[in-house]
Amino acid sequence: MQAPLFESDPPVHNLLNKDGCVLYYPATFNPIDCSAMFTSLMGSLDWRVDQLLMFGKLITTKRKVAWVGDEGCSYTYSGVKKEPQPWTPELLLIKSKVEEISQWKFNSCLLNLYHDGSEGMGWHSDDEPELVQAAPIASLSLGAARKFSFKHKADKTNASLMLENGSLLLMQAPTQVFWNHSLVKTTRPTGPRINLTFRAIQ
Repeated sequence: MQAPLFESDPPVHNLLNKDGCVLYYPATFNPIDCSAMFTSLMGSLDWRVDQLLMFGKLITTKRKVAWVGDEGCSYTYSGVKKEPQPWTPELLLIKSKVEEISQWKFNSCLLNLYHDGSEGMGWHSDDEPELVQAAPIASLSLGAARKFSFKHKADKTNASLMLENGSLLLMQAPTQVFWNHSLVKTTRPTGPRINLTFRAIQ
C-alpha cells in the first residue's frame, strides 16, 4: 500500500466550553487509504475479545481490542493488564502522521474493533496512572461513522459529534481530569469501525 495521504483540513474550534480542549480534524486521511488501512489492520494484528473487571466479575465484551506499543509499555484498565504487541510498519506510518498533527510523540496505541452499532463504550476517562498526564490522546477513526459524546464530571454539561471515517480527534490535557466520554450505541444499521487511540505511557 502506498503511504497514506495526509490532508490539511483545519480542526473545528474547541468542542468543550471549559476545563479541557478537544479538537476535531475531519478528513485527516482520504477514503481510499482509510479502506486500505482498515483491511491491513484487520489482518496484521492479534485481535482479542476485551475483558473487564466489573463488580468483582470478569466480563467479556463482543468488542475486540489490540494493544500495541514500545517494549515495556504495559497498560492496565478496568482491572485487566495488557502487554503490547509490536508495532507493524503500517501502524508506525499512521503514528508518524498523527504525531505530526498533534505535535506529540506516542509510544503506544489501543485499537478497538466495533463490529456494528450494538457495540459501544460506556462513560469513562482515560486517566489511568500509567498515562503521561500532560500528553494528549489522539483518536483516529476508520470505517463507519459513530456518535461520540462528552459529559462534564461535575455539572453534567455535555457535547457530542459524529466521528467520521478518516477523522482525528485530539483530546488535550486536562480534558480527562474533568470530562468523561462515551461511544454511543445505536440501533441503526451500522458497519464495522476501528478506533486507534494513540497514547503516551510513562
